[in-house]
Amino acid sequence: MESWTFEAIGTAWQIDTQAPLAPEVRDLVADRIERFDRDWSRFRDDSFVSAVAREAGDRELPEDAESLFDFYTDLHEVTDGAVNPLVGRALSDLGYDAGYSLTPSATPTAPTSWSTIDWGGADAQRRLRTDEPMLIDVGAAGKGLLVDHVASILWAEGLRQATVDAGGDLYHCGTTPIRVALEHPHDPTKALGVVELEPEDALCGSATNRRAWGDGLHHVLDARTGRPTTDVVATWVLAPQSCMLADGLATAHFFAEPERLLERWHHQFVRMHADGRVVWSPDLQGEVFA
Repeated sequence: MESWTFEAIGTAWQIDTQAPLAPEVRDLVADRIERFDRDWSRFRDDSFVSAVAREAGDRELPEDAESLFDFYTDLHEVTDGAVNPLVGRALSDLGYDAGYSLTPSATPTAPTSWSTIDWGGADAQRRLRTDEPMLIDVGAAGKGLLVDHVASILWAEGLRQATVDAGGDLYHCGTTPIRVALEHPHDPTKALGVVELEPEDALCGSATNRRAWGDGLHHVLDARTGRPTTDVVATWVLAPQSCMLADGLATAHFFAEPERLLERWHHQFVRMHADGRVVWSPDLQGEVFA
């Protein structure tokens, strides 16, 4: 396999293919990532997200907002409001801001409920209408969606044997399964388990130690309080044909009971609690060393 590695949207990417990617395919991938970043980054001044954060108003939504916001609506409902893309202001107040100060500047508060935001219904033109500036953060599912976009480009270019890895968010487009280790959240030299990723499967993990910058400060916030969650420390989700689904559910597993999530979405999961307890799907395609 040939590997193309690069940095984008603040994380390391690796795309494995049977043969080196042609320059024009690399350009397509780079352009799609740039457009996504220009829409959804809260770390650049020219993004859609930054415009919404500066001033209230009525704005046309980015091209992929419908699928992303629809999914956030479902996640918001099933977690009783814990997952909410308006949590960006609380993240910034805690120090995970556009300048990466990593220094809290204010006491975080719960954001406006996502269910009150006007961005159009099924039969309406999809536009975002806000009465006040709001800081959107799509980190709970956005990177997974971008991986789906990149995988779609490879598929459209006829690359049927490929794996896209964006900082641990994986989409496997290959013809044979691959085995992936689950990094232990307390010791990166160890694996908590291993799963088998079938063709057209996605795997995403989230852990409170991945973006931690102070005592009890990390990026997984409970939007009901605006503060970092404490009960669950790591999650992994394996889902068919959608890295966005796997990514969003990996976040949802910090807040909702597995049974509730499994009733709505077909997926497999592993999650580790702060007390060291590990639970996982009975049908998990793999093994947990616990």
